Amino acid sequence: MRPMPLEPNSRRVAIGSRLRAARQAQQLTIDEVARVTGLTKGFLSRVERDMTSPSVSSLITLCDVLSISVGSLFEAPDVQFVPAGTGPRINLGGVDTEERLLSARGESKVQVIRSVIQPGGHGGDELYAVAAEVDVLHVLSGTMQVRFSDQDWELGPGDSLTFNGHEPHSWRTLGDAGAEVIWVLAPALWSA
Repeated sequence: MRPMPLEPNSRRVAIGSRLRAARQAQQLTIDEVARVTGLTKGFLSRVERDMTSPSVSSLITLCDVLSISVGSLFEAPDVQFVPAGTGPRINLGGVDTEERLLSARGESKVQVIRSVIQPGGHGGDELYAVAAEVDVLHVLSGTMQVRFSDQDWELGPGDSLTFNGHEPHSWRTLGDAGAEVIWVLAPALWSA
């Protein structure tokens, strides 16, 4: 008995949004791409909206102009899901603090950390710095004080503070309610 080939997957591959993103990343208009490729603006617009499929020849031409590989249009997106409460516990040195990594373990560009800080919790008596170019603190609940060598900031629910992670700082909760905060560090301090 001769083996039968598998039936093709009926899932439609949508490449239009990736072509549009590549065009916009290079700050090119549809007019400019049309002029360089010899394809019409209307055709390019329909391709970007996945209303029509380009021929192989047109697709190669588009990818050459946009400096992307044809294969990159068909790769599965790199999406990493971290279910609530499953991020690994980490310790950045805070006192009376439970910290969990919310971003994917292997992500090297950015790190997102959720900290639940008990009343009186703090980052230490001494100012410290982290090896991140950008440090963002967003307060979900409670009140925090962030201390720098020359200034203190008081943050409440919904407030955010962005600063250079290399700048010496420390923090503490204010009041008797504790706090819940999100830290965003870029680039990530470590990746697994």
